This record gives sequence, C-alpha cells and structure tokens, in this order.
Amino acid sequence: MRRLLGVNIEELDFAGRRCLVKAKGARTKARRRGQSRGDYVLEPVYWDAGTARLLPRLLKGRARGPVFVTARRAGPGKVIDPRDVCPDTGAARLSYGQARALLDIHTATQGPGTGWDLHEYRHSALTRLGEAGASLLMLMAKSRHRKPENLRRYFKPSPDAIAELTSLLAPGDTRRGGGT
Repeated sequence: MRRLLGVNIEELDFAGRRCLVKAKGARTKARRRGQSRGDYVLEPVYWDAGTARLLPRLLKGRARGPVFVTARRAGPGKVIDPRDVCPDTGAARLSYGQARALLDIHTATQGPGTGWDLHEYRHSALTRLGEAGASLLMLMAKSRHRKPENLRRYFKPSPDAIAELTSLLAPGDTRRGGGT
C-alpha cells in the first residue's frame, strides 16, 4: 500500500490500467539517502474497470502530482518534499497513517478501531481470488510474494468455500469428471 500511495498521476498508464511501483523488497545497488524512485527495480500494478471508472473522480481534473492527496493543504512550517505536494492545488500526499485512519472510519461497524486494516484489506482480496479458483502461482504473482509459505498464511478460505470444495467429493458429482 505504501508503494501505491507514492504514485504520481504522471506515472499512471490509463490505457493499460497499470502503473509502475517500486518492487516489493527492492533495494538499490548502493544504499544512500535521497535515492530516487528510478534507482529501484520497478514492477507493474494493475487495476480493473471499476477502478478505471473511479479514478477521474479521485483525480478531480488534476493532471499531475500525487494520486492520493489529503483534503487540506500542508500546514505552515511543515517541510514537505516537492514531489509530495500537488502543484495545482497545494494538497499534500496522503500518508499511510491517514489512509489507515480513513479506511477504518469508512468501514467501522462498531465504533472507531473496528474497521478494516490496510494489510487485512489487501489480503482479503487474495482470499477472494483463491476462492474463485486462482492458482497459487497466480496469487503469488498478484501479491508479489516470493515464497508460497509467506502467501499461504494470508489465504483464509471461508466456511462456504470449504463446504463447496468438500461437495466435490460427493458420489456422482459431475464436476469431478466421474459422474453420470
């Protein structure tokens, strides 16, 4: 999620529905402060048609600067990297903490602190893809996990998915290929 919060509008490929982000676990050849994003290995992140329809509402006519911004301008005396400020509106880039708080507010059902966590939200998508039949290799590619054991702990099938899988063992089930 942190990688996505760092994306600028200029880096979005609207036609291809993707953008390049710093690879998970990527390190520079020489570790120095102030390294630019281009000094890292970049890999694509894709979005679907629904996100493509929502992006114009999020961008509100802006053509440059951070994709995700706060509702306010940066406070006086606050030192912010010019890359983290929208050149058109002056709004600052949304931080991970702000994104986490917004997701909690908008998904909480029993008061503050009961909503979704950004990490849980990401991995719930992996669970849904797994339940839909995506292979382990495809889940690894989507999540950018390098080891199956690291991905496996986030895939938590629902009781309904386990019941449906179990039903495949029923005698005469045509989905097994041995039914009538």
